[in-house]
Amino acid sequence: MVIDIIDTSAPEYQNLSQLQYAMIRAAQAEKDAIVAAGEKKKEKVRLKLLTNHVARATTYQCYCAETDAETEQKVDVVREDLLHRLALESLYGDENENGKYRYPENPNYNLDYPQRFLVVRDYYMHVTTNPQARLAAYGADSLARSYLGEYYQTLYDLLASYC
Repeated sequence: MVIDIIDTSAPEYQNLSQLQYAMIRAAQAEKDAIVAAGEKKKEKVRLKLLTNHVARATTYQCYCAETDAETEQKVDVVREDLLHRLALESLYGDENENGKYRYPENPNYNLDYPQRFLVVRDYYMHVTTNPQARLAAYGADSLARSYLGEYYQTLYDLLASYC
């Protein structure tokens, strides 16, 4: 995926978190969908004009200019929203009203499930070096069940494989 919704090589975007990169990719996908829809509309009108033998009319040029302006306006809304969310994430990204994110005291629900899996796995790998105690502690962790969702069993199997 080519990222062109914002210039990620700019100095203010050099140290982005995983969550911020995910925001950029989502906004880029939204932008690509908007641009594709605009191109599809223009192509549909072009084919209709060709069918009616008026393809050289300035109507198509005016329609293209209108559609391009509408598309650019929609992309600008997505870009501004992205910049706003990136700014908020950089201000408050590492904590919420309960303080700094840390599992299990203050889990980060903004992470997607694979990232949550890694956070919980790292937590349990550093809690103790005894694999039996690690598995028993994880098995008793009710927060991990809801926090990890379908990844709970995967991590359980991984921790059990160390026993």
